[in-house]
Amino acid sequence: MSAALALRVCPRAPQNPASGEKAALTPEAIGALATACLRLEVETWPKPGLVSHVDNGSHADMDAALLHRSAGGLEPFFAAIAKAAGAGADMDRLRGVGMAAEAEMLAATGGVNTHRGAIFGLGLLCAAAALRNAREPTLGATVSRRWGRAIHEGPAAPHSHGSRAARRYGASGARGEAATGFPSVYGLGAPALDEGLRLAPHDPEAARVQAIFALIAGVADTNILHRGGAEGLAFAQRRAAEFLDRGGVGAPGWRERAARVHDEFVARRLSPGGSADLLSMSLFVRAVERPARSMRSEFDHARGAQ
Repeated sequence: MSAALALRVCPRAPQNPASGEKAALTPEAIGALATACLRLEVETWPKPGLVSHVDNGSHADMDAALLHRSAGGLEPFFAAIAKAAGAGADMDRLRGVGMAAEAEMLAATGGVNTHRGAIFGLGLLCAAAALRNAREPTLGATVSRRWGRAIHEGPAAPHSHGSRAARRYGASGARGEAATGFPSVYGLGAPALDEGLRLAPHDPEAARVQAIFALIAGVADTNILHRGGAEGLAFAQRRAAEFLDRGGVGAPGWRERAARVHDEFVARRLSPGGSADLLSMSLFVRAVERPARSMRSEFDHARGAQ
């Protein structure tokens, strides 16, 4: 199912008049939507240090084609995790689907970690989307209430770059973000998408740029910590905040200024991969929880990028 069709299937999560609860998207629609969000992240530029349709950023081992191939291979797994959650699966079962998705990703990319963080965070949001109801106002609240404790107590990936950086620098990392209901998505990424649409109402890519800069400025990104340490993180957050303070995507010449920041990240080999994952998640929660007509063109564009 295409991303655009996924939105048309259930564009506004209608209420069930008998129960007051919100009708859930089908697992297939959820999977298509999650994959579209990953594709939209790739189709965003300038995006400091990250792979895009324009260049490879700070990465020598991946490009846009690889990321699109990885995203496409994950669609059935996002649908599977939604279906499992809808059937009442516990965290162990959801984790098993995630591990299968990671194996598929590594097979599709020749061992390159393109979307491990997104499999975890976006996968949990897919599970929550299958259970959406009126008692839990956000997908993040659903994740935190239903699986937060299991996320905290579950097995970690002790040798991953992100886990090592989180331990060394005291960052909460992906597990802390998910267990607490994705505060960076709801406090930074999703509001910045709204702000970007206000500043540049006819340029959905601009809204995504606004969001990625807001996330870089406000998140202790463990990918940046791994590559650049505390000094690299401080530099990244400062430059992103300066871009926003000067008006973000609402200021004249914003794209050229954003491109200069991108070049600076590449020169330092900094890559805010955690923020890229959070951008995809921010797109997903906005599409599920508060879809707007302005989102339609974004997902049509993602379909064309396949």
